Amino acid sequence: MASSVTPPRYQTDFDPQTGHPITLAEGVVRVTAPNASAYTFTGTNSFLLGHERLALVDPGPLDSRHVTALSGAIAGRPVEVILLTHTHRDHSAAAARWAKALDIPLWFGGPHRLSRPLRRFERNPLRRSADWDLVPDRTLVDGEAIVAGDMRLTVHTTPGHCANHLAFGIEGTDMLLSGDHVMGWNSTLVSVPDGSMADYFASLDKVIALPYRHYLPAHGGPIADGPAHAGALRAHRQLRNRQLLEAVAQGATSVGAVVDLIYPSQPVKVRLAARMTMMAHVEYLEALGQLRVGRGLLGARLSLP
Repeated sequence: MASSVTPPRYQTDFDPQTGHPITLAEGVVRVTAPNASAYTFTGTNSFLLGHERLALVDPGPLDSRHVTALSGAIAGRPVEVILLTHTHRDHSAAAARWAKALDIPLWFGGPHRLSRPLRRFERNPLRRSADWDLVPDRTLVDGEAIVAGDMRLTVHTTPGHCANHLAFGIEGTDMLLSGDHVMGWNSTLVSVPDGSMADYFASLDKVIALPYRHYLPAHGGPIADGPAHAGALRAHRQLRNRQLLEAVAQGATSVGAVVDLIYPSQPVKVRLAARMTMMAHVEYLEALGQLRVGRGLLGARLSLP
């Protein structure tokens, strides 16, 4: 389907130097985990914040190689707190073990929760990807300032990718740890009911208005102009809204048929992710009254009002 919208400029040539500590700024070190996949790109980025006293952000998967790499980057300095951007397991699986081993608290935006209740007969496609039983020692809230090692951060709630997603602004800098909300290598997965497209749009507007220019995402490389990239992602998702409505106007009555029209030649894994995100678009447009959705055992049937 034709488009007049300039797509986001994705950075797909990123070299993560997996397992090696990479200094991004004074007191900001990235260590990328060896869990590359179609959904995690080159792997999950863990961050060490601080100088003499540290905070560990997104410890990542339970992988002995990553534990060893992080331990080497810590280099004997005290780690005082573990922070999570959210509780998908590629970010959080190792968090409880690190907290126990170091006897330090674990802070994030509350236990994993759905963006809306499950409907009858509905299943959450990301159910096995989340740390449902992980409980924070402190639930972080929007706008609060926290001490992370010997640095200060501001907490920004950014639901959309999932309900408890957070971003962290590094005080005294123009840097934002953007988690999975804004990434440079691809647009983020929004899968209902784990995530919400309405929340995702609102959170994009929120970070664009914040005083941070450089984004450090949890997958892929730094984003030099974060607000501009976030704006391009927003325009891209609005384009998908229009393409969905056009596909239904052309006779598509199912999400699968819409995906066939919008993503005719993409690989299977990309189409699976596209199907999940397209369902989030369906619910977004339904709530706006722009799409009618009939639900049954055979799935959603789409039509225009």
